[in-house]
Parts: sequence; C-alpha cells; structure tokens
Amino acid sequence: MTMINNTLLKVLIIGFITIVLSIKITAQEGKVLTLSQALQIAEQQSPSLLQSRLSLKQSEESLNAQNASMKSKFGFFLNPFTYSKTKSFQDYNSKWFSSETKSSSGTFTISQPIKWTDGTISLNNNLFWQESSSDQAGNIKNQRFTNNVYIKIDQPLFTYNKTRMELRELELSYENTKLSYAIQLLNIEKSVTQTFYDVYSSQKDLHIAKEEFKNQETNYKIIKNKAEAGLIAMEELFQAELNFSSSKSTLYNKEIALENAKDNFKQILGMDFDENFIILADVSVNPISVNMKNAIGYAIQQRMELRQKDIALEKALFQLVKTKSQNEFRGDLSAKIGIIGDDPKFGNIYDNVQDNQNISISFNIPVFDWGEKKARIRATEASIESTTLSNEEEKKSIILNVRKVCRNLPNLINQIQIARQNEQNSQRTYELNVEKYKNGTITGMDLQQFQNQLTQKKQALTSALIQYKLELLNLKIQTLWDFEKNKSILPVELIK
Repeated sequence: MTMINNTLLKVLIIGFITIVLSIKITAQEGKVLTLSQALQIAEQQSPSLLQSRLSLKQSEESLNAQNASMKSKFGFFLNPFTYSKTKSFQDYNSKWFSSETKSSSGTFTISQPIKWTDGTISLNNNLFWQESSSDQAGNIKNQRFTNNVYIKIDQPLFTYNKTRMELRELELSYENTKLSYAIQLLNIEKSVTQTFYDVYSSQKDLHIAKEEFKNQETNYKIIKNKAEAGLIAMEELFQAELNFSSSKSTLYNKEIALENAKDNFKQILGMDFDENFIILADVSVNPISVNMKNAIGYAIQQRMELRQKDIALEKALFQLVKTKSQNEFRGDLSAKIGIIGDDPKFGNIYDNVQDNQNISISFNIPVFDWGEKKARIRATEASIESTTLSNEEEKKSIILNVRKVCRNLPNLINQIQIARQNEQNSQRTYELNVEKYKNGTITGMDLQQFQNQLTQKKQALTSALIQYKLELLNLKIQTLWDFEKNKSILPVELIK
C-alpha cells in the first residue's frame, strides 16, 4: 500500500512539474496564434487597412454632404445697424448739403435645389428700416419701414444637369472606395496568410534544425567514445566535430530567420515588435476539384476590379459631357414674383402693397474658339477609348490568371504526394544508415549527406503543403468564390 502511495505521489509530482514547465515555456514563447486570429488582428490593426478605412469614411461623408445639400437650406442674414454721414454738392443750385442715414435690415431665406432640373427655388423675406435727414430740407427726418416677400426661381437652360452629375460622381466614388477597401481586405488576407506560413515554415525549419543538432550531438558523443577507446581513426572524430559545429551554426541561423519572419509578420498585423507568439498552423490538405469554366464565370461576374473599370468608364463619359459644355450655347432663366410694402409706421407696411415681379432670360452664344472645344472633345474621346481597351485587357488578364491557377492546383497535389513519399523514404534511409554509422560501416561524412537529404525532403514537403494552401487562397481571390465552402465571398453590400 505504501509502495502504491509513493508511486502515486511521484506521478503527481511529475505531472505538476510538467504543467509548470509548459506554463513557463508558453509564457516565454508568447500566445498561440492561428491564421484566423491573425486575420482578425490585421483587420483591426493593419496600417494599410486603417488608411483604406479612412478613405472609405471620407468618401462616405462627402456623399452624405452632397445628399444633405439637396435638402432645403434655411438662412438668416442680419445687418443690425448701419450709419453714414456724407456731404454732397448739388449742381443745380450750387450748394453743399449734408445728409445722415441710419438703417437696419434682415433677410430670411428658404432655398431648395431642384435635382431634376438643376435649378433653385427660394422663398425670401427682406425687412428693412431706414431713417434719413438732410440740411437741404431743413433737417427733417424721414423714417421708412419696408418689407419685401418674394419667390425666386433660377434655372439654367440648354446645358447638362450639373447637380445630378455631381451627385452621381460622388456615388460612384463612394462605390469605388468600397470596392478598393474590399480589395484591400483580400490583399491583406493574402499578405497575412503568406507571412503566416513564412513564420510557420521558419518554425518548422527550426524544429528540423533542432532535430538535426540533437542527432549530430548524439553521433558526436558516440564517435568520441569510440575514438577515445581507439576503435576508430581520429579523422572520424574530426569529421563528427565538424558536423556537430555545422549543425549548431545552422540552428543559430534558423533561430535568427524565425525572429526576422516574426518581425515581418508583426509589421503587417500592426502588432508591437516586443510582443511574442508561436504559430499554430493547419497544413493538412483536402484536394479540391475545380471546374475551370465555373471558376472563370465566378471571376467575370464578381471581380471588383471589373466594376472599378466600369466606374472609370462612366466617369470618363461624364468628363466628355463636361468637355462638350465648354464654350457652349446656354441660357439662364430667372423669375421673381412677390409683394413689397413700405410705410413710416411698422404696423402699416402692408396698407399699400405693390406687386414685385421680375423675369429675365439671358443667353451665352459662343462665336469662335479656334478649335479649342473640338480638340478637347477628341482628347476626351481618346481617353474613353483607352479606358474601354483597358477594361477588355483586365478581363482577359483575369481569365488568364484563373486558367493558370486551375491548371496548377492538380500539379501541386502531385507535388505533395511526391514530397511526402520522398520524405518517408529519406527518413527510412537515414535510420538505416545511422545503424551502419554506429557499426562503423559508413563514415560521418556519408551520414551527413543522408542527414542533409532528410532535412531537404522535410522542408520540401512543408513547402509543397504551403504552396497548395496559398494557391487555393489565390484562386479564392481571383474568383471571389470559396471552393472549399462552395459560396461567394463578395461582400453583401456589394452584391447587386
């Protein structure tokens, strides 16, 4: 019974020590970071995404401001007090006289832009008070109250609707910024994934280097014991020392490479350089069958760059309209209708009112501009044609890239299978030659070659797995379709 209790106590002690050591190791290495967690951090902290988010906010607020400008504006202009005293000369009686004037006024306006016609309609009320006196009339003071109420319409004629075009341009700019932000998100996902696997690959290389170092250390001790016992030549010990030193140097280089990869990763994520972590990656591969025709269809239908090209073309057409409006025949209609009343007493302003009406039409008629307008139109038309060609080339480029990715995926699966088989064969070959080395059948230099071969095959397998993962991500970005989940990844707000 006592023996059982002692055994149980030892097990508990060992378990406790293991937990303490694992906690210590985790604290030293930092938190465990998965790819999904890294993407979440990047979405919140990435400097490039923060800049894109600010650009999106700027475009959104500009559109909000333009929409707000389409609503009624209420304004009040107040001139509380004006005083003037002047001395004038009258020719007809050859005398100088002085005049003194005091006045106060205020104007209240409600203005409403008319989006459909690019005109403006406003309701205005102007209240004016003036008191004046002159020594010419015996310093008699004259006081008047005047109130003018009228509706005014200003309407451009024979030209394009500037208000609607400006609003549409801002809508397109906002949509373009949203597309750019969504594209930036995908680019960040690609960059984060790439650097994530770079760190994972460096971690894997470091792990392999540690295993190699441990093997070389074991081999060195075996050779050293044999050399001291006189069982083998000293040249074998020298070679073992060289292999051991080389593996130690390799281990140090891999540690540095891992730290550098981590720093690059931290920069992309917007993390503090002093923050530490370890990568936990799932590099298991489930081969995906991709229909090239469907993939191309998804890309043409959903790629946001194509929509951006369409936006650029629409803006170019707007620029053509603006260019044609230069030195154009156009007109302006202004109409005002209202009533005005004035009286020395404020309460009697409207005892005797009069109509206050005014209608005017003006035209701007260009005569000759030395071909300036036609030249500008031709330049703009050339720009539109260039944009159209760019659209077609972008579409061809997308199709070409999708076709390449679809062809490359099966090839990468083959490469993974070959790399896995090579790694297994190299592992078995190395283990067999370790026994031969221990028995003195082969030299340390021969064993080092088998060790290097095993290291290369392990790294090749890791690289093949990562390449397939990245190419699958590339296909998702190229088509905006997740073939693993069989669904679109186009943001909901961008789906029409």
